[in-house]
Amino acid sequence: MNAMRRVPPVLWLLIAAAILRAQTFGNPVIEFDEQYYLLVGDRMLDGALPYVDIWDRKPVGLFSLFAAFVWIGQLFGGDGLLASQIGGLVAVVATAEFIRRMARRAGADGRAAFMGGLAYVIWLNLAQGEGTQASVLYTPLVAGAAFLVHRRGPHLAGDGAAAMALVGLAIQIKYTAGLEGLFFGLWLLALAHRRGWCVRRIGEWAAVWALLAMLPTLAAIAIYWHIGAFDAFAFANFQSQFLRVPDELSVMGEDLLGSAAIVLLPALLLLATLKRTDLRERRFEWQWLAVALAAILLVGAYSPHYFIPLFAPLFVVLAPAFVRWRKTGIALLALGAVAGQYLLYHYEETKGGRTEAMAMVEAIGEVPGCLYVHDGFPALYRLSGSCLPTPFAFPGSLNMANEAEALGVNSRLEVERIFAARPDAVVTDLPAYSRGNRVTRAIVERELAKHYELALSLQTGPGRYRLVYRLRD
Repeated sequence: MNAMRRVPPVLWLLIAAAILRAQTFGNPVIEFDEQYYLLVGDRMLDGALPYVDIWDRKPVGLFSLFAAFVWIGQLFGGDGLLASQIGGLVAVVATAEFIRRMARRAGADGRAAFMGGLAYVIWLNLAQGEGTQASVLYTPLVAGAAFLVHRRGPHLAGDGAAAMALVGLAIQIKYTAGLEGLFFGLWLLALAHRRGWCVRRIGEWAAVWALLAMLPTLAAIAIYWHIGAFDAFAFANFQSQFLRVPDELSVMGEDLLGSAAIVLLPALLLLATLKRTDLRERRFEWQWLAVALAAILLVGAYSPHYFIPLFAPLFVVLAPAFVRWRKTGIALLALGAVAGQYLLYHYEETKGGRTEAMAMVEAIGEVPGCLYVHDGFPALYRLSGSCLPTPFAFPGSLNMANEAEALGVNSRLEVERIFAARPDAVVTDLPAYSRGNRVTRAIVERELAKHYELALSLQTGPGRYRLVYRLRD
Protein backbone atom coordinates (compact mmCIF):
# COMPACT_ATOMS: atom_id res chain seq x y z
CA MET A 1 0.00 0.00 0.00
CA ASN A 2 2.82 2.42 0.88
CA ALA A 3 4.51 1.64 -2.44
CA MET A 4 1.29 2.48 -4.28
CA ARG A 5 1.02 5.78 -2.45
CA ARG A 6 4.51 6.71 -3.59
CA VAL A 7 3.45 6.41 -7.24
CA PRO A 8 2.84 9.94 -8.63
CA PRO A 9 -0.86 10.61 -9.30
CA VAL A 10 -0.07 11.54 -12.90
CA LEU A 11 1.18 8.00 -13.48
CA TRP A 12 -2.12 6.57 -12.20
CA LEU A 13 -3.92 8.95 -14.56
CA LEU A 14 -1.76 7.69 -17.43
CA ILE A 15 -2.55 4.06 -16.60
CA ALA A 16 -6.26 4.83 -16.32
CA ALA A 17 -6.30 6.76 -19.60
CA ALA A 18 -4.46 3.99 -21.45
CA ILE A 19 -6.95 1.39 -20.19
CA LEU A 20 -10.01 3.52 -20.92
CA ARG A 21 -8.83 4.33 -24.46
CA ALA A 22 -7.32 0.90 -25.27
CA GLN A 23 -10.23 -0.09 -27.54
CA THR A 24 -9.32 2.71 -29.95
CA PHE A 25 -5.62 2.00 -30.43
CA GLY A 26 -4.88 0.96 -34.01
CA ASN A 27 -8.35 1.89 -35.28
CA PRO A 28 -7.80 4.23 -38.27
CA VAL A 29 -11.46 5.26 -38.61
CA ILE A 30 -12.53 6.48 -35.15
CA GLU A 31 -13.93 9.92 -36.01
CA PHE A 32 -14.08 11.51 -39.46
CA ASP A 33 -12.38 14.78 -38.48
CA GLU A 34 -9.25 13.21 -37.05
CA GLN A 35 -9.00 10.82 -40.01
CA TYR A 36 -8.78 13.88 -42.20
CA TYR A 37 -6.27 15.69 -39.99
CA LEU A 38 -3.92 12.71 -40.30
CA LEU A 39 -4.44 12.63 -44.07
CA VAL A 40 -3.55 16.34 -44.34
CA GLY A 41 -0.48 15.84 -42.17
CA ASP A 42 0.58 12.89 -44.33
CA ARG A 43 0.21 14.86 -47.57
CA MET A 44 2.03 17.87 -46.10
CA LEU A 45 5.12 15.68 -45.78
CA ASP A 46 4.74 14.95 -49.50
CA GLY A 47 4.69 18.68 -50.27
CA ALA A 48 0.96 19.46 -50.22
CA LEU A 49 0.07 22.95 -49.01
CA PRO A 50 -3.03 23.23 -46.79
CA TYR A 51 -5.82 25.43 -48.24
CA VAL A 52 -4.27 25.17 -51.73
CA ASP A 53 -3.61 21.49 -52.45
CA ILE A 54 -5.80 20.06 -49.71
CA TRP A 55 -8.60 22.15 -48.21
CA ASP A 56 -10.08 22.66 -44.77
CA ARG A 57 -10.81 25.62 -42.51
CA LYS A 58 -8.89 24.51 -39.41
CA PRO A 59 -5.68 26.37 -38.44
CA VAL A 60 -2.47 25.24 -40.11
CA GLY A 61 -0.95 24.57 -36.67
CA LEU A 62 -3.32 21.61 -36.25
CA PHE A 63 -2.22 20.08 -39.55
CA SER A 64 1.43 20.75 -38.74
CA LEU A 65 0.97 18.82 -35.49
CA PHE A 66 -0.41 15.84 -37.41
CA ALA A 67 2.43 16.11 -39.92
CA ALA A 68 4.75 15.75 -36.92
CA PHE A 69 2.82 12.66 -35.80
CA VAL A 70 3.22 11.13 -39.27
CA TRP A 71 6.93 11.97 -39.32
CA ILE A 72 7.45 10.38 -35.89
CA GLY A 73 5.44 7.34 -36.95
CA GLN A 74 7.54 6.91 -40.09
CA LEU A 75 10.72 7.00 -38.03
CA PHE A 76 9.50 3.84 -36.31
CA GLY A 77 8.19 2.15 -39.42
CA GLY A 78 4.54 3.19 -39.02
CA ASP A 79 2.18 5.56 -40.76
CA GLY A 80 1.56 8.05 -37.96
CA LEU A 81 -1.72 6.59 -36.69
CA LEU A 82 -0.34 5.14 -33.47
CA ALA A 83 1.92 8.17 -32.96
CA SER A 84 -1.13 10.45 -33.17
CA GLN A 85 -3.08 8.27 -30.73
CA ILE A 86 -0.17 8.30 -28.28
CA GLY A 87 -0.03 12.08 -28.71
CA GLY A 88 -3.72 12.23 -27.91
CA LEU A 89 -3.15 10.08 -24.81
CA VAL A 90 -0.40 12.41 -23.60
CA ALA A 91 -2.67 15.42 -24.16
CA VAL A 92 -5.47 13.81 -22.15
CA VAL A 93 -3.21 12.95 -19.23
CA ALA A 94 -1.63 16.42 -19.22
CA THR A 95 -5.08 18.03 -19.04
CA ALA A 96 -6.18 15.64 -16.28
CA GLU A 97 -3.07 16.51 -14.27
CA PHE A 98 -3.71 20.24 -14.60
CA ILE A 99 -7.29 19.63 -13.43
CA ARG A 100 -6.02 17.67 -10.43
CA ARG A 101 -3.56 20.38 -9.43
CA MET A 102 -6.06 23.21 -9.83
CA ALA A 103 -8.64 21.21 -7.88
CA ARG A 104 -6.21 20.97 -4.96
CA ARG A 105 -5.94 24.76 -4.93
CA ALA A 106 -9.74 25.00 -5.11
CA GLY A 107 -10.16 23.08 -1.85
CA ALA A 108 -10.26 19.41 -2.88
CA ASP A 109 -8.20 16.88 -0.96
CA GLY A 110 -5.84 14.52 -2.77
CA ARG A 111 -8.43 11.84 -3.56
CA ALA A 112 -11.11 14.28 -4.64
CA ALA A 113 -8.66 16.16 -6.88
CA PHE A 114 -7.58 12.88 -8.47
CA MET A 115 -11.23 12.02 -9.06
CA GLY A 116 -11.66 15.34 -10.85
CA GLY A 117 -8.78 14.56 -13.20
CA LEU A 118 -10.03 11.02 -13.74
CA ALA A 119 -13.54 12.31 -14.53
CA TYR A 120 -12.07 14.29 -17.44
CA VAL A 121 -10.46 11.15 -18.86
CA ILE A 122 -13.70 9.19 -18.50
CA TRP A 123 -16.02 11.82 -19.93
CA LEU A 124 -14.03 12.15 -23.15
CA ASN A 125 -15.25 8.69 -24.17
CA LEU A 126 -18.82 9.94 -23.80
CA ALA A 127 -18.28 12.95 -26.07
CA GLN A 128 -16.45 11.59 -29.14
CA GLY A 129 -13.14 12.51 -27.52
CA GLU A 130 -11.67 9.00 -27.50
CA GLY A 131 -9.21 9.87 -30.25
CA THR A 132 -7.42 12.98 -31.45
CA GLN A 133 -10.12 15.59 -31.91
CA ALA A 134 -8.71 19.11 -32.14
CA SER A 135 -10.27 20.00 -28.78
CA VAL A 136 -8.52 17.04 -27.12
CA LEU A 137 -5.18 18.31 -28.39
CA TYR A 138 -5.56 22.00 -27.53
CA THR A 139 -7.23 21.64 -24.11
CA PRO A 140 -3.96 20.87 -22.27
CA LEU A 141 -2.56 24.14 -23.60
CA VAL A 142 -5.61 26.06 -22.38
CA ALA A 143 -5.58 24.18 -19.06
CA GLY A 144 -1.89 24.95 -18.69
CA ALA A 145 -2.58 28.63 -19.27
CA ALA A 146 -5.40 28.52 -16.72
CA PHE A 147 -3.07 26.83 -14.23
CA LEU A 148 -0.48 29.61 -14.58
CA VAL A 149 -3.03 32.41 -14.23
CA HIS A 150 -4.87 30.63 -11.40
CA ARG A 151 -1.84 30.16 -9.19
CA ARG A 152 -1.31 33.93 -8.84
CA GLY A 153 2.43 33.38 -8.35
CA PRO A 154 4.98 36.04 -7.43
CA HIS A 155 6.23 36.32 -11.02
CA LEU A 156 3.06 37.56 -12.69
CA ALA A 157 4.79 38.92 -15.79
CA GLY A 158 6.56 35.64 -16.55
CA ASP A 159 3.53 33.50 -15.72
CA GLY A 160 1.39 35.71 -17.92
CA ALA A 161 3.87 35.45 -20.78
CA ALA A 162 3.96 31.66 -20.53
CA ALA A 163 0.16 31.47 -20.29
CA MET A 164 -0.36 33.65 -23.36
CA ALA A 165 2.24 31.70 -25.31
CA LEU A 166 0.26 28.53 -24.57
CA VAL A 167 -2.94 30.28 -25.66
CA GLY A 168 -1.25 31.28 -28.93
CA LEU A 169 -0.39 27.65 -29.65
CA ALA A 170 -3.92 26.56 -28.71
CA ILE A 171 -5.41 29.10 -31.14
CA GLN A 172 -3.39 27.53 -33.94
CA ILE A 173 -5.05 24.21 -33.17
CA LYS A 174 -8.55 25.67 -32.93
CA TYR A 175 -9.51 29.32 -33.12
CA THR A 176 -12.23 29.10 -30.48
CA ALA A 177 -9.47 28.87 -27.86
CA GLY A 178 -9.07 32.60 -28.37
CA LEU A 179 -12.12 33.41 -26.26
CA GLU A 180 -10.68 31.61 -23.25
CA GLY A 181 -7.36 33.31 -23.97
CA LEU A 182 -9.08 36.69 -23.86
CA PHE A 183 -10.55 35.78 -20.48
CA PHE A 184 -7.14 34.81 -19.12
CA GLY A 185 -5.68 38.05 -20.43
CA LEU A 186 -8.32 40.11 -18.63
CA TRP A 187 -7.61 38.22 -15.43
CA LEU A 188 -3.92 38.98 -15.78
CA LEU A 189 -4.70 42.68 -16.16
CA ALA A 190 -6.93 42.58 -13.08
CA LEU A 191 -4.21 40.82 -11.07
CA ALA A 192 -1.63 43.39 -12.21
CA HIS A 193 -3.92 46.21 -11.10
CA ARG A 194 -4.46 44.61 -7.68
CA ARG A 195 -0.71 44.35 -7.20
CA GLY A 196 -0.34 48.06 -7.70
CA TRP A 197 1.28 48.08 -11.13
CA CYS A 198 1.28 51.52 -12.72
CA VAL A 199 -0.74 52.14 -15.86
CA ARG A 200 2.35 52.26 -18.06
CA ARG A 201 3.65 48.92 -16.79
CA ILE A 202 0.25 47.30 -17.23
CA GLY A 203 0.04 48.64 -20.78
CA GLU A 204 3.52 47.38 -21.69
CA TRP A 205 2.89 43.88 -20.38
CA ALA A 206 -0.59 43.79 -21.88
CA ALA A 207 1.02 44.43 -25.26
CA VAL A 208 3.59 41.67 -24.67
CA TRP A 209 0.93 39.18 -23.56
CA ALA A 210 -1.32 40.01 -26.51
CA LEU A 211 1.57 39.68 -28.97
CA LEU A 212 2.50 36.26 -27.58
CA ALA A 213 -1.09 35.09 -27.96
CA MET A 214 -1.22 36.27 -31.58
CA LEU A 215 2.33 35.36 -32.59
CA PRO A 216 1.73 31.81 -33.97
CA THR A 217 -1.20 33.01 -36.08
CA LEU A 218 0.76 36.06 -37.28
CA ALA A 219 3.60 33.71 -38.23
CA ALA A 220 1.21 31.53 -40.25
CA ILE A 221 -0.18 34.61 -42.01
CA ALA A 222 3.35 35.83 -42.79
CA ILE A 223 4.37 32.48 -44.28
CA TYR A 224 1.34 32.29 -46.55
CA TRP A 225 1.84 35.93 -47.56
CA HIS A 226 5.48 35.21 -48.40
CA ILE A 227 4.66 32.25 -50.63
CA GLY A 228 1.82 34.09 -52.39
CA ALA A 229 -1.02 31.99 -50.97
CA PHE A 230 -2.48 34.47 -48.51
CA ASP A 231 -5.83 34.72 -50.31
CA ALA A 232 -6.37 30.96 -50.01
CA PHE A 233 -5.33 31.08 -46.36
CA ALA A 234 -7.63 34.00 -45.52
CA PHE A 235 -10.63 32.51 -47.29
CA ALA A 236 -10.32 29.07 -45.67
CA ASN A 237 -9.49 30.31 -42.18
CA PHE A 238 -11.74 33.32 -41.85
CA GLN A 239 -14.21 33.93 -44.67
CA SER A 240 -15.55 30.45 -45.41
CA GLN A 241 -16.89 29.93 -41.90
CA PHE A 242 -19.41 32.74 -42.41
CA LEU A 243 -20.57 31.29 -45.73
CA ARG A 244 -21.74 28.00 -44.26
CA VAL A 245 -25.50 27.72 -43.91
CA PRO A 246 -26.40 27.21 -40.23
CA ASP A 247 -28.17 24.01 -39.29
CA GLU A 248 -31.91 24.15 -38.83
CA LEU A 249 -33.05 25.02 -35.31
CA SER A 250 -34.56 21.55 -34.87
CA VAL A 251 -31.22 19.93 -35.72
CA MET A 252 -29.30 22.30 -33.45
CA GLY A 253 -31.78 21.63 -30.63
CA GLU A 254 -31.49 17.88 -31.03
CA ASP A 255 -27.68 18.02 -30.95
CA LEU A 256 -27.73 20.39 -27.97
CA LEU A 257 -30.04 18.13 -25.96
CA GLY A 258 -27.86 15.09 -26.68
CA SER A 259 -24.69 16.91 -25.66
CA ALA A 260 -26.33 18.41 -22.57
CA ALA A 261 -27.29 14.89 -21.47
CA ILE A 262 -23.60 13.99 -21.34
CA VAL A 263 -22.86 16.64 -18.70
CA LEU A 264 -26.21 16.32 -16.91
CA LEU A 265 -25.11 14.15 -13.98
CA PRO A 266 -21.92 16.11 -13.18
CA ALA A 267 -23.89 19.34 -13.48
CA LEU A 268 -26.61 18.09 -11.13
CA LEU A 269 -24.05 17.01 -8.55
CA LEU A 270 -22.36 20.39 -8.85
CA LEU A 271 -25.60 22.28 -8.32
CA ALA A 272 -26.59 20.04 -5.42
CA THR A 273 -23.39 20.85 -3.56
CA LEU A 274 -23.11 24.52 -4.53
CA LYS A 275 -22.74 27.15 -1.83
CA ARG A 276 -22.59 30.90 -2.05
CA THR A 277 -19.08 30.90 -0.70
CA ASP A 278 -18.00 28.67 -3.60
CA LEU A 279 -18.96 31.33 -6.13
CA ARG A 280 -17.08 34.01 -4.20
CA GLU A 281 -13.97 32.01 -3.34
CA ARG A 282 -13.64 30.30 -6.71
CA ARG A 283 -14.53 33.12 -9.05
CA PHE A 284 -11.79 32.30 -11.55
CA GLU A 285 -12.90 28.67 -11.97
CA TRP A 286 -16.58 29.58 -12.31
CA GLN A 287 -15.89 32.38 -14.76
CA TRP A 288 -13.64 30.10 -16.81
CA LEU A 289 -16.49 27.57 -16.92
CA ALA A 290 -18.92 30.30 -18.09
CA VAL A 291 -16.52 31.50 -20.80
CA ALA A 292 -15.93 27.95 -22.06
CA LEU A 293 -19.69 27.43 -22.29
CA ALA A 294 -20.15 30.75 -24.09
CA ALA A 295 -17.48 29.77 -26.64
CA ILE A 296 -19.38 26.56 -27.39
CA LEU A 297 -22.74 28.27 -27.75
CA LEU A 298 -21.31 30.95 -30.05
CA VAL A 299 -20.04 28.37 -32.53
CA GLY A 300 -23.59 27.23 -33.28
CA ALA A 301 -22.72 23.54 -33.69
CA TYR A 302 -23.55 21.30 -30.75
CA SER A 303 -22.34 17.78 -31.49
CA PRO A 304 -20.83 16.14 -28.38
CA HIS A 305 -17.19 16.78 -29.29
CA TYR A 306 -17.82 20.55 -29.28
CA PHE A 307 -18.43 20.27 -25.54
CA ILE A 308 -15.00 18.81 -24.74
CA PRO A 309 -13.49 22.25 -23.84
CA LEU A 310 -16.16 22.54 -21.14
CA PHE A 311 -14.89 19.49 -19.26
CA ALA A 312 -11.65 20.95 -17.86
CA PRO A 313 -13.25 23.87 -15.96
CA LEU A 314 -16.29 21.73 -15.10
CA PHE A 315 -14.28 19.09 -13.28
CA VAL A 316 -12.01 21.66 -11.60
CA VAL A 317 -15.15 23.24 -10.15
CA LEU A 318 -16.76 19.89 -9.33
CA ALA A 319 -13.77 18.17 -7.71
CA PRO A 320 -14.18 19.72 -4.22
CA ALA A 321 -17.68 18.21 -4.07
CA PHE A 322 -16.07 14.76 -4.10
CA VAL A 323 -14.67 15.48 -0.62
CA ARG A 324 -18.14 15.34 0.90
CA TRP A 325 -19.86 13.14 -1.68
CA ARG A 326 -17.13 10.52 -2.03
CA LYS A 327 -19.35 7.49 -2.62
CA THR A 328 -21.61 9.43 -4.98
CA GLY A 329 -18.55 10.58 -6.90
CA ILE A 330 -17.17 7.05 -7.18
CA ALA A 331 -20.54 5.82 -8.44
CA LEU A 332 -20.63 8.66 -10.97
CA LEU A 333 -17.17 7.82 -12.29
CA ALA A 334 -17.96 4.10 -12.45
CA LEU A 335 -21.15 4.77 -14.39
CA GLY A 336 -19.32 7.09 -16.78
CA ALA A 337 -16.50 4.57 -17.32
CA VAL A 338 -18.88 1.69 -18.11
CA ALA A 339 -21.02 3.87 -20.41
CA GLY A 340 -17.91 5.10 -22.19
CA GLN A 341 -16.60 1.59 -22.83
CA TYR A 342 -19.97 0.56 -24.19
CA LEU A 343 -20.06 3.58 -26.51
CA LEU A 344 -16.59 2.80 -27.88
CA TYR A 345 -17.75 -0.73 -28.67
CA HIS A 346 -21.05 0.52 -30.10
CA TYR A 347 -19.40 3.10 -32.36
CA GLU A 348 -17.09 0.51 -33.91
CA GLU A 349 -19.96 -1.91 -34.39
CA THR A 350 -22.14 0.67 -36.14
CA LYS A 351 -19.54 2.76 -38.01
CA GLY A 352 -16.86 0.16 -38.64
CA GLY A 353 -13.31 -0.26 -37.44
CA ARG A 354 -9.95 -1.38 -38.76
CA THR A 355 -11.29 -4.68 -40.12
CA GLU A 356 -13.98 -2.95 -42.16
CA ALA A 357 -11.61 -0.23 -43.36
CA MET A 358 -9.06 -2.76 -44.62
CA ALA A 359 -11.79 -4.77 -46.35
CA MET A 360 -12.72 -1.59 -48.21
CA VAL A 361 -9.08 -0.95 -49.12
CA GLU A 362 -8.88 -4.44 -50.61
CA ALA A 363 -12.03 -3.79 -52.66
CA ILE A 364 -10.69 -0.40 -53.79
CA GLY A 365 -7.58 -2.07 -55.20
CA GLU A 366 -5.11 -0.26 -57.43
CA VAL A 367 -5.99 3.40 -57.99
CA PRO A 368 -3.45 5.04 -60.33
CA GLY A 369 -6.25 7.37 -61.43
CA CYS A 370 -7.26 8.17 -57.82
CA LEU A 371 -9.97 7.12 -55.42
CA TYR A 372 -12.90 9.46 -54.76
CA VAL A 373 -14.56 9.26 -51.33
CA HIS A 374 -17.84 11.09 -51.73
CA ASP A 375 -19.27 9.82 -48.45
CA GLY A 376 -17.31 7.64 -46.05
CA PHE A 377 -13.92 7.35 -44.40
CA PRO A 378 -11.39 9.99 -45.49
CA ALA A 379 -8.73 7.65 -44.06
CA LEU A 380 -9.22 5.47 -47.16
CA TYR A 381 -7.11 7.90 -49.20
CA ARG A 382 -4.20 7.32 -46.85
CA LEU A 383 -4.75 3.59 -46.34
CA SER A 384 -5.01 2.92 -50.08
CA GLY A 385 -2.13 5.23 -51.01
CA SER A 386 -4.41 7.05 -53.43
CA CYS A 387 -3.81 10.42 -54.98
CA LEU A 388 -6.42 13.09 -54.25
CA PRO A 389 -8.88 13.82 -57.07
CA THR A 390 -9.79 17.17 -55.51
CA PRO A 391 -8.43 19.56 -52.88
CA PHE A 392 -11.81 19.13 -51.13
CA ALA A 393 -10.95 15.62 -49.96
CA PHE A 394 -12.94 15.82 -46.73
CA PRO A 395 -16.18 14.12 -47.81
CA GLY A 396 -18.41 16.62 -46.03
CA SER A 397 -17.09 19.46 -48.16
CA LEU A 398 -18.80 18.20 -51.31
CA ASN A 399 -21.58 16.04 -49.87
CA MET A 400 -23.16 18.35 -47.28
CA ALA A 401 -25.80 20.89 -48.21
CA ASN A 402 -24.60 23.60 -45.82
CA GLU A 403 -21.11 23.60 -47.40
CA ALA A 404 -22.29 24.15 -50.97
CA GLU A 405 -21.65 27.92 -50.97
CA ALA A 406 -18.72 27.94 -48.54
CA LEU A 407 -15.90 26.37 -50.54
CA GLY A 408 -14.93 29.16 -52.90
CA VAL A 409 -15.82 26.92 -55.85
CA ASN A 410 -19.07 25.62 -57.30
CA SER A 411 -19.55 22.23 -55.64
CA ARG A 412 -21.58 20.88 -58.59
CA LEU A 413 -18.87 21.79 -61.08
CA GLU A 414 -16.17 20.36 -58.81
CA VAL A 415 -17.88 16.96 -58.63
CA GLU A 416 -18.45 17.04 -62.39
CA ARG A 417 -14.73 17.74 -62.85
CA ILE A 418 -13.79 14.83 -60.56
CA PHE A 419 -15.86 12.35 -62.58
CA ALA A 420 -14.65 13.76 -65.91
CA ALA A 421 -11.21 12.47 -64.86
CA ARG A 422 -12.70 8.99 -64.24
CA PRO A 423 -11.45 8.04 -60.75
CA ASP A 424 -10.64 4.32 -60.50
CA ALA A 425 -12.85 3.80 -57.45
CA VAL A 426 -15.64 5.63 -55.67
CA VAL A 427 -16.78 5.23 -52.07
CA THR A 428 -20.20 6.24 -50.80
CA ASP A 429 -22.74 5.25 -48.15
CA LEU A 430 -26.31 4.04 -47.92
CA PRO A 431 -28.64 5.47 -46.85
CA ALA A 432 -27.74 8.93 -48.13
CA TYR A 433 -27.04 11.53 -45.46
CA SER A 434 -30.26 13.34 -44.56
CA ARG A 435 -28.55 16.75 -44.61
CA GLY A 436 -26.60 15.97 -47.75
CA ASN A 437 -26.09 17.97 -50.93
CA ARG A 438 -28.76 16.58 -53.26
CA VAL A 439 -27.20 18.14 -56.36
CA THR A 440 -23.80 16.52 -55.94
CA ARG A 441 -25.40 13.26 -54.78
CA ALA A 442 -27.42 13.11 -58.02
CA ILE A 443 -24.23 13.54 -60.06
CA VAL A 444 -22.56 10.71 -58.14
CA GLU A 445 -25.51 8.38 -58.64
CA ARG A 446 -25.66 9.21 -62.36
CA GLU A 447 -21.95 8.54 -62.89
CA LEU A 448 -21.99 5.34 -60.85
CA ALA A 449 -24.86 3.97 -62.91
CA LYS A 450 -23.09 4.82 -66.19
CA HIS A 451 -19.48 3.91 -65.59
CA TYR A 452 -19.01 1.92 -62.37
CA GLU A 453 -19.86 -1.45 -60.87
CA LEU A 454 -20.34 -2.34 -57.22
CA ALA A 455 -17.24 -4.05 -55.79
CA LEU A 456 -18.24 -4.19 -52.12
CA SER A 457 -21.32 -3.58 -50.01
CA LEU A 458 -20.26 -3.74 -46.38
CA GLN A 459 -22.84 -3.50 -43.62
CA THR A 460 -21.77 -1.58 -40.53
CA GLY A 461 -24.71 -1.46 -38.19
CA PRO A 462 -28.45 -1.75 -38.76
CA GLY A 463 -29.38 -0.34 -42.15
CA ARG A 464 -25.94 1.25 -42.81
CA TYR A 465 -23.80 0.14 -45.76
CA ARG A 466 -20.35 1.25 -46.94
CA LEU A 467 -20.19 0.93 -50.72
CA VAL A 468 -17.12 0.62 -52.95
CA TYR A 469 -17.48 1.01 -56.72
CA ARG A 470 -14.84 0.25 -59.34
CA LEU A 471 -14.58 1.78 -62.78
CA ARG A 472 -15.81 -0.64 -65.47
CA ASP A 473 -13.17 -1.92 -67.88
